[in-house]
Amino acid sequence: MNILVLHRVPYPRIEYERGIDHDEHDVTYFGKREILDTIPTHLRRVEVERSGKASAFDEACAWLDANPHHFDIVISLSEYELIDAAMLRAKLGIEGKSVEQVMLVRDKVLMKQAVVDAGLRAPRFLSLRAWVDAHGSTPWRGTTVLKPHSGASSTDVVVFDTPAALFDALSARKTGVAALDVDAPCIDDFEIEEFVDGPILHFDGVVGRGEILAVTASRYVGTCLGYAAGQPLGSFHFPLSDAARSWVASVLAAVSIDVGSFHLEAIEHDGELVFLEVGNRVGGADVVTTFELATGIHLPSTELRLLLGQPAHVQPRAPLSQQLWHGWFVFPGHHLRSGTFQGFDGAEPFRTSAAVLAWNELEVGRALASNVTYSAHEAPLAGIIGTRSPEETRLWIELLFASAALRVSEPAAS
Repeated sequence: MNILVLHRVPYPRIEYERGIDHDEHDVTYFGKREILDTIPTHLRRVEVERSGKASAFDEACAWLDANPHHFDIVISLSEYELIDAAMLRAKLGIEGKSVEQVMLVRDKVLMKQAVVDAGLRAPRFLSLRAWVDAHGSTPWRGTTVLKPHSGASSTDVVVFDTPAALFDALSARKTGVAALDVDAPCIDDFEIEEFVDGPILHFDGVVGRGEILAVTASRYVGTCLGYAAGQPLGSFHFPLSDAARSWVASVLAAVSIDVGSFHLEAIEHDGELVFLEVGNRVGGADVVTTFELATGIHLPSTELRLLLGQPAHVQPRAPLSQQLWHGWFVFPGHHLRSGTFQGFDGAEPFRTSAAVLAWNELEVGRALASNVTYSAHEAPLAGIIGTRSPEETRLWIELLFASAALRVSEPAAS
């Protein structure tokens, strides 16, 4: 089989060789040089470097026009290039998810509408364009969230006290979002929704032929929006109820996720699950590792085998390990925008804790990343723990967040 991989996620995050036999198949990796360089040298493959100045689709089309190739399958495990892969499949006449299907898991307006149409609850919402055309009229009056249709990592997500406050900020070009605070704002790229209060949960797993093969339930400690603003973030596994599993299955069916990994977020409001968003991809941070620790299943390689039409080797309803209940944590540094990492105050008791299964801390003197990242090797500190109960795991992470303080040295004045 000839396989084209749109290679955007660094290789160690996916470990393609666990799901694709590179001796049996001819695999071409198409990506930017710094990402191609993450591929292990021992793998048999073809590398095609792209500049990254245009979209993956446009650059792949230019390469294929100059170098005609036949491919049996086009794969992307990056949410940012799922649409590019779908467009390439359409261009090349290859089976797989269509652009319309992919849009259901990339466009937050479309996905919420699909969920609501299936009879499930989601926050009330409007596209920003529709809201502006309606002169700021909304069916709710309280806290309002502005967010991109297809964003990630809570980038450009802003919370306003009321729809009126957002309307005033948009009119004055003072939303705090660069794409909107210009003379020609990108209104069509954004949406608004009512703020629904409650803890945020995430459900992660893998689907084959429309059936959930394995799934875990997790609760965040902190929020992704808080992380974007500079606060630490974590999550921990807790038991999945039959009712929650049924709700997850209903959401996945509503947005047509019938094969591959999924990362589904929900708000727990007055005992009810309220849909927030979903991706046909693995979750970030250490979701993949904690999922494998709990179930024995490596999500990316399982997804790859399913995409290749191979058996997934997953037992139905794979149980969580009752030995340990896992959680992950990560501290941001992007919000500081300058300086170098100098360690943590108050972290030593946690660093040597018996609960720690992984502890990844930046080297002292290393510059902090300027972009929002959950990567264990880019964030100032990230790790994984396992304890005897979900409650113990939660308390451990909360105590770490309350105790550890990041030390940073400012760059010398030039």
